[in-house]
Amino acid sequence: MRFRSDPFVLALLLSVITAYLFPQWGVEGSPFPTKTISSAGIALLFFFYGLKLSPDKIKKGLNNWKLHLVVQLATFVLFPLLVLPFYPLLKTTEQHTLWLAVFFLASLPSTVSSSVVMVSIARGNIPAAIFNASLSGMIGILITPLWITPFLEQAQTDMDFGSIYLQLVIEVIAPVILGIILQPLGGKFAGRYSKQLSFFDKSIILFIVYKSFSESFHSGVFSSIRWTDILLLIIIALSLFFVAYGIIYLISALLRFNREDRITALFCGSKKSLVHGTVMSKVLFSGMSSGGIILLPLMLYHGLQILLVSIIATKMGGESLVSEQKDTDDRP
Repeated sequence: MRFRSDPFVLALLLSVITAYLFPQWGVEGSPFPTKTISSAGIALLFFFYGLKLSPDKIKKGLNNWKLHLVVQLATFVLFPLLVLPFYPLLKTTEQHTLWLAVFFLASLPSTVSSSVVMVSIARGNIPAAIFNASLSGMIGILITPLWITPFLEQAQTDMDFGSIYLQLVIEVIAPVILGIILQPLGGKFAGRYSKQLSFFDKSIILFIVYKSFSESFHSGVFSSIRWTDILLLIIIALSLFFVAYGIIYLISALLRFNREDRITALFCGSKKSLVHGTVMSKVLFSGMSSGGIILLPLMLYHGLQILLVSIIATKMGGESLVSEQKDTDDRP
């Protein structure tokens, strides 16, 4: 079988390389308003999703309780349980810090924007993806600290995540609702320019990747970590992703999910939010001198999950188009 490179995957790699060579463009204080561009892009992205959705489809998606249960249990139960058994094996302070960093990653909610975009690219259940990604973000504000605080030397209880709720409302919930309200007027527009909107979705993902890696490279978080540690964390991140992805796939098969629901379960249930992780780490690990190391597994996983899921999503989306085209050709 001949390998054919995917332009979007290559663009993702180029975004990471650009972030390494020119991190100053994507960090706070840059002449480019990266934060504003990112927030506005995500809001527009979800607004266009709202335009594509009819109230009947949304109602159908929200009533799929089995799918929602699988996604949330995978996010907040399966992932932590995959990491928790290794805790008794820790012997040194360094091992404890690295394990805590990985466990923090495992306890985080699913990412919102990229999960929905990838589900869209793979032609999955978009209403259910929006619902689960948004719900995961809100649940994670409570669940993640409950998982982490027992393993901290000094647990902090004065947590204020009001800004996260506000960001979720402004960038996700409100744009989707507005799009749904305007769907009778703009639904045909969204359908007519679906290819252009898909290009916009991918562009936002590329920008988020660049911005995230720029901040990582600029902060110098990698300078205090040995290459062997990074290699080990990459292996752990890959293992965590594929084991969780495989278990979710088996559960989806046992529950006989259709293709769209299976895609949503796989993509929403296997991803972790860099945004939530960054904010929560500032509160949970503010007293730790190695706080920067806590974010390293998350940043590695964040990059790997986008690269891996983009490959899978693009392949699934292509297969769906071929199948639809075949069905059209077979009609009399």
